[in-house]
Amino acid sequence: MTEPVILADVVRNGFVEGHHRGSVVVTEPDGTVSWSAGIVAEPMFPRSSNKPMQALAMLRHGLPLEANLLALAAASHSGEQFHLDGVREILAKADLDESALRTPVAYPLDEDAHAAWIRADREPRQVAMNCSGKHAAMILTSTLNGWQIHDPVTENDPQARWGADDYRSPGHPLQQAIRTAVEDTAGEKVSYVAVDGCGAPIFAISLAGLARSFGLFAAAAPDTDEGRIADAFRAHPEYASGTKRDEADFIRQVDGLFCKVGAEGVYAAGLADGRGIAIKVEDGDGKRAREVVLAATLRRLGITGDVIDRHISLPVLGGGVRVGETRPNPELFG
Repeated sequence: MTEPVILADVVRNGFVEGHHRGSVVVTEPDGTVSWSAGIVAEPMFPRSSNKPMQALAMLRHGLPLEANLLALAAASHSGEQFHLDGVREILAKADLDESALRTPVAYPLDEDAHAAWIRADREPRQVAMNCSGKHAAMILTSTLNGWQIHDPVTENDPQARWGADDYRSPGHPLQQAIRTAVEDTAGEKVSYVAVDGCGAPIFAISLAGLARSFGLFAAAAPDTDEGRIADAFRAHPEYASGTKRDEADFIRQVDGLFCKVGAEGVYAAGLADGRGIAIKVEDGDGKRAREVVLAATLRRLGITGDVIDRHISLPVLGGGVRVGETRPNPELFG
């Protein structure tokens, strides 16, 4: 195993004051690694970058969602009003409301939506949590298949550890199906199971496996389940993330791109030709480094344009004025 490498530099008035270390990998359409730096073959948690694989398992078991709601089911949404309305629409298909959710309470991620929430003196709610679309889809899939969604022991205590019949339990039929979907698309076995921030299971695979999965989704035919998910992201990037997010910008501007962020500095993307990209920023500060590294990796693969220019350098401020940048490591990306 190698060590994480410097992926990005933080530069202030010409002085490099910090670095973001991590790992990055590019896979070919056949799944082989064509370029990498850092640790790409050891287990890692994709975090929310695994949501397309979770949605794949749900489609395999009859999840009946139109494209915008399918994108929301695989999203880490920003909590804008149309996201919350969409979550409620998914739950309504199971004749349930948001009280069925077992996500932690949260405020919306979107700054404007968050501020409006505070001005209205509203408490954090489960429906506003960025994973509520996924959880709503998990509940709908479970009810359609006759699987329990809440364990009687914990049903009246949303903060309790889930029981065996809870849809979040690793032994639940839905979570077992999700594990299979992760392994099928990554081309490798899950090596570790833990609890993600939203309370659902998270399955460890390698960074290379994550890239392979995204390449597979991005190149899939439109009539396949994988292709349906990728096309839902492409048609409705605001549902898959938010109206102001870099994910939506990349998807709109790079032809055929399919991408998803995850916590702890994870970013994964697939190109229409089947190449995959996966990034893990070691310090977990995804907002400052991961989009810069994705833009640099796309440029390395020959993709150019305004969207790359917008995200390949983020401002470092001094007194409210740009005095530097977070940039890709020139020794790695040129």
